[in-house]
Amino acid sequence: MARVETTPSRPYHLVIFGASGFTGQFVVEEVARTVSEGPGGNLKWAVAGRSRQKLEKVLEQAAGVLSKPELRTEVDIIVADVGEPDSLAAMCKQAVIVLNCVGPYRFFGEPVVKACVENGAHHMDICGEPQFLEGMQLNYHSEAAEKGVYIIGSCGFDSIPADMGVIYTRDQFRGTLTAVESFLTVNSGPDGGCIHDGTWQSAIYGFADGHKLQSLRRKFNHKPLPTVGSKLRRRGTLFYSNEIQQYTVPFMGSDPSVVRRTQRFLSEEHQNTPVQYGAYAGIGGIGNIFKLMFAGMMFWFLVKFSFGRNLLIKHPEFFSFGLFSKAGPSRKQMEASSFQFALYGEGYTEGQDPSQGKPNNKIRTLVQGPECGYVATPIAMVQAALTILNEAKALPKMGGVYTPGAAFAKTTLIDRLNKHGIQFSVI
Repeated sequence: MARVETTPSRPYHLVIFGASGFTGQFVVEEVARTVSEGPGGNLKWAVAGRSRQKLEKVLEQAAGVLSKPELRTEVDIIVADVGEPDSLAAMCKQAVIVLNCVGPYRFFGEPVVKACVENGAHHMDICGEPQFLEGMQLNYHSEAAEKGVYIIGSCGFDSIPADMGVIYTRDQFRGTLTAVESFLTVNSGPDGGCIHDGTWQSAIYGFADGHKLQSLRRKFNHKPLPTVGSKLRRRGTLFYSNEIQQYTVPFMGSDPSVVRRTQRFLSEEHQNTPVQYGAYAGIGGIGNIFKLMFAGMMFWFLVKFSFGRNLLIKHPEFFSFGLFSKAGPSRKQMEASSFQFALYGEGYTEGQDPSQGKPNNKIRTLVQGPECGYVATPIAMVQAALTILNEAKALPKMGGVYTPGAAFAKTTLIDRLNKHGIQFSVI
C-alpha cells in the first residue's frame, strides 16, 4: 500500500514543483481551494521552484485571487532546481507527493522522477508527451515497485478525461464493452482562447522525435492485446463526424497512448476485457479546414529541421493561427471556455459471448468541464493527488509507473471530479 502519512522529516502531503510556471500558478490556487479535503480535513503543502522571489509572487497572487491572505505566510517555500540533483533530493525527502508542473518533460522531467523514486516521494505530472511517459515506465517501473513509490503520469486534461472516461463507460455498460471512440470539442467565449506555448514546444519536439517513440515501444516486448469483438475501424485523417456534427481529425495528444497502456494493465493484471480505443477532435467548419491544412503543412515541413523548429518556437502565434501564444490565455478567456468529450462505446449484452457475432449493444457517455489547460488540468491533478492521500488502499498493490486509469480504476476519483466541475454522465 502507498505510504501517505506525513512525518516530522517528511512534513508535506504535497509539494508543487514549478509552482511559478504558467500552469503551476493555477495548481497552487486549486490546492489552496481544497485544503479541507486533505487527510483528516487538513492538507500540509509547500511550493517549490528555482526562484524564491517568483514563488513568493505566486503566493501573493493566489492570496489576492482567493481572498486568503494567510497564503502569504503559511505556505512554505522550497528552492529546488532540475539542474541541481541535491536540491531535488532535499525537496523529495520532504514530500509525500510531488506535483511536477515543470515541462517540457522530455527535457526536465526525468531528474524529478529519479529523485522521487530514490527518496521515497510519489510523483504526479500533467504530461502529454508519450515518449516521456512510456520512457519513465520502461526505466523506473521496477525500482519504483521495489520502493513502494507511485509514479503516475498524465494527470491533467492529458489524459484523465479520456482514460477515466473509458473506465466510466465500461463501468456503466451492461455487459462486455469492447470498443470506444471519443470526440473532443472545445468551446471558447467571445474573447476566444489560446494555449500557453509550453504545450506548443512539447508538440514540436514530440513530432520531431516520433521515430524514437517507435524504437522505445519495441523495448517493452509487449504481445499484442487480444481484439475482442469487431475490430475498431480507424477513421480518415479528415472527415465529417455525424456524432459531433463538425469536421474532425485524429486527436494528436497522449490520450490513445495512455488509454492503451491502461487497457493493457487492466487486461494483464485483472483479466479485464481490453477496450479498443480511437480518439478524435472536432475542428469546426470549412474555414477551419483550410487553416488547419496550411498550418499543418508548415508544421510538418519545419519540424524536421532545427532552423524550422526554432522558427516554430519563436513565433507560436503566427504558425498556429493564434491557437498558441507566449502569454497564454487571460483569466477572462479561461472563464468562458469549456470542453466536451463524447464517448461512443459498443459491446455485448450480459450473457452474450463476445467471440460470437457482432457487438449488439451501444452506450454514449459524456465527460465535460471547464477550460482544458489551466482550469480542468489543475482540478484533475489535485483531485488525483487527494485520491492517493485518502484512498491509498484502493491503488494498485505495488508501487510502479502507472497511467491514471491503472492507478485509479478502483477509487472514487470520478466522484471527486464530478463534485469539482469535471462531470461524467451517461446520455
